[in-house]
Amino acid sequence: MSDTTSPPTVTVGVGPVSFADVIAVARDGAAVDLGDDALTAIDRARAVVDELAAASTPAYGISTGFGALATRHIPTEMRAQLQRSLVRSHAAGSGPEVEREVVQALMLLRLSTLATGHTGVRRETARLMADLLSAGITPVVREYGSLGCSGDLAPLSHCALALMGEGEVRDAAGTLMPAADALAAAGLAPVELAAKEGLALINGTDGMLGMLVMAISDLRMLLRTADIAAAMSVEGQLATDRVFAPELQAIRPHPGQALSAANLVALVADSAIVASHRTGDCNRVQDAYSLRCSPQVHGAARDTVEHAALVAGRELASAVDNPVVLAEEGRVESNGNFHGAPVAYVLDFLAIIAADVASISERRTDRFLDRARSHGLNPFLASDPGVDSGHMIAQYTQAAIVSELKRLAVPASVDSIPSSAMQEDHVSMGWSAARKLRRSVDGLTRVVAIEVLTAARALDMRELPPAPATAAVVRLLRDAGIEGPGPDRHLSPEIETAVSLVASGAVLDAAQSVIGELA
Repeated sequence: MSDTTSPPTVTVGVGPVSFADVIAVARDGAAVDLGDDALTAIDRARAVVDELAAASTPAYGISTGFGALATRHIPTEMRAQLQRSLVRSHAAGSGPEVEREVVQALMLLRLSTLATGHTGVRRETARLMADLLSAGITPVVREYGSLGCSGDLAPLSHCALALMGEGEVRDAAGTLMPAADALAAAGLAPVELAAKEGLALINGTDGMLGMLVMAISDLRMLLRTADIAAAMSVEGQLATDRVFAPELQAIRPHPGQALSAANLVALVADSAIVASHRTGDCNRVQDAYSLRCSPQVHGAARDTVEHAALVAGRELASAVDNPVVLAEEGRVESNGNFHGAPVAYVLDFLAIIAADVASISERRTDRFLDRARSHGLNPFLASDPGVDSGHMIAQYTQAAIVSELKRLAVPASVDSIPSSAMQEDHVSMGWSAARKLRRSVDGLTRVVAIEVLTAARALDMRELPPAPATAAVVRLLRDAGIEGPGPDRHLSPEIETAVSLVASGAVLDAAQSVIGELA
């Protein structure tokens, strides 16, 4: 359920921000400030940069050009122009605007790297980024432009441009305006970037990482909701719950599988429908895979999400920049830590599991609609089959989405296009992997919602009462204005309502209000 209280301020220190911090800033509008430890680390690193900037020996990113132009030494009087030129030229995105929450997450994670004291920015530059977040000023970032290496260059450059008072932003109310106007309205002054700062602001995996963190949060909720949908289908299709017994899960000890099976057992507990066919005269030997193997599929998806969370946690603890400042040693070194491969791989993994969980959900839904497999239910769950079509086309909608999810499951990270005159000759495409994963998560939400909608209709058509937990979900739908079985009516609004209830966590909350928190 949504919380109307204001989120606490997120303090960014030398250590990593948490998953909860990312969600609080990106989605809940939490204010941001910098901890004293971060300011101390920033000052220490900046002193190293200032010393190298004054030296006669060229230092990459401080007194040289960038990428394939790194061999040119830049004189002192041109270095401020160097930083401005870098940001302006790299803010080359194209296409639709990226979602506000993605940009907010991206900026928070870049600020987190600045706070580690490994980038060499000045404290006033880092503070301005925190102030933009707190003021709800969101730079306009475009869909296309990042190859995921050197990090998310174009998206981050659009954010750096706003710090300079250039480019377009949206204010806290969502109004599009020039960055200079938004800064002035918030009482903020743009910065003039000094040596190394432009590069430090744009060289990171922050966009793809922010989208990964939000996808993990969403999928953790959706996979528990998929267990609810599966339980409703098991119950509504007169399947057995015996295959979910813990002793059967224990002989194949994948942790996610055990958790999903335990959820299914809890969700169908005390179901009169399930109890009605536990008798010895039941002639059904085995249920279809889409019912019987739900814990195996949902569980494998859970384990994959947790692997992705492990990778995301490591990335949150990273300082991604090139070159990096090693303040304790008084030096700046080039490195390859900006390469997005670790993040890109797991983004692709998650698109695969979203497609497969949606696929098994669609198969469970389809079984309700075929009278040869639904065990006594009307064809297509229609009130008057032939006159009414029931949920026939709802399954078409699921099938169209599942087909799209399969296309989105093709990995982006196996592709690479050389750039920067072959200096950057292998890239991760992690941003692309993250963008398609967002569409995958949305598609999975819709497929699960249609299964919940269809299963609820089927449970209403059974003569016996369902389990208390699944009955609570049916009641949620009815209270939200989705009517029970009856003559055909405009189905799209009901699907969209169900999607909203799944996406908000309301379906999960309804089941948990009866049986406690699901695993």
